[in-house]
Amino acid sequence: MRLPFLGQTGHGHLRRVVVAMYLVASVIFATVAFAPAGFAATGDATDSPVTWAVTPADAEGPDGRSWLELELDSGASANEHLAVRNLSDRDVTFALTAADGYFTPTGRFNMLPGDKQSVAAGTWISMDKTVTVAAGGTAVVPFKVTVPDNATPGDHAAGIAASIYSQGGSDGTQLGVESRVGFRVMTRVKGEVKAALSVKATASYDTSWNPLEPGSADLTVDLENTGNVRLSVDPRAMVNDAQWPAAGTEEARTLELLPGDRRTVSIHVPGVWPLGIMTLPVTVSQGVIAPDGSTQALDPVQESVTLWAIPWPQLAILVALLLLFAGLFWGRRRRKKELVRLLEEAREAGRREVGTP
Repeated sequence: MRLPFLGQTGHGHLRRVVVAMYLVASVIFATVAFAPAGFAATGDATDSPVTWAVTPADAEGPDGRSWLELELDSGASANEHLAVRNLSDRDVTFALTAADGYFTPTGRFNMLPGDKQSVAAGTWISMDKTVTVAAGGTAVVPFKVTVPDNATPGDHAAGIAASIYSQGGSDGTQLGVESRVGFRVMTRVKGEVKAALSVKATASYDTSWNPLEPGSADLTVDLENTGNVRLSVDPRAMVNDAQWPAAGTEEARTLELLPGDRRTVSIHVPGVWPLGIMTLPVTVSQGVIAPDGSTQALDPVQESVTLWAIPWPQLAILVALLLLFAGLFWGRRRRKKELVRLLEEAREAGRREVGTP
């Protein structure tokens, strides 16, 4: 394949390197992000797109649940079903997989990709590896969740997905893409529930160089779920009788933390006047999410963060004013002394003229 951006002579080695890189890049293996209980669509240059959905179900079909919440003893098991809907115009064989689940830094639930080995709740799920669904049809697939005898009490997250693998591109390149869609499976292993949240906060101050305008503070709140159950958390700062982040904004949405999860939240607080050493209060509301989806509120975690907010513009103006007043003061004193000296010289000259000593 001709690479027109390369010269025809004098670039032999560079041309070989670029060709090698182009050939490597022509074979791509990508995984589409896990889409919880939704729809996925994929296709290639020759076939019509394949669209499908995966949801929890009973033996008859989809039962309206978006994901599964189970509560089991160690060593116990539960039989469940999933439904795969094929919304395309041809029969499709889907691969069925289960894997450990987690929340992304943006708060979206995901499951490990196919090239990562599950070691936790993803290994508790057993089911058929594939299912063929007729065009426009729905297939119900049973699966089983078995909790190991040595499972620790608390919440464990996994995901189930149906995926297809498509290949072939219209430009002749070899393209391989695995697309998947599924839902989460949350299992609460019965036993002692321990809810614990670690909070560490730091802050910095951003000065406004307009002395008539306040600056802003930026708080960084590090959260870690050190307990064994899923938590809902809501970090906020109260400054000047206002809550930050402001209620109703995307930044103010409640977060979910699985046991062991860590999350860093940034809080921007505008309108903070520089008053030297300042202490800003940080409050993190928290609650335990029960298997039925309800939340049991816990006492909020209170944290205070100290920062230096030096009023540099105001200090600069104050220094300038002090220098101005000092200059005026010393200038006035110099003029007064000069006037006294001139008067004394005039008197001395007058005395000499009249011959008086």
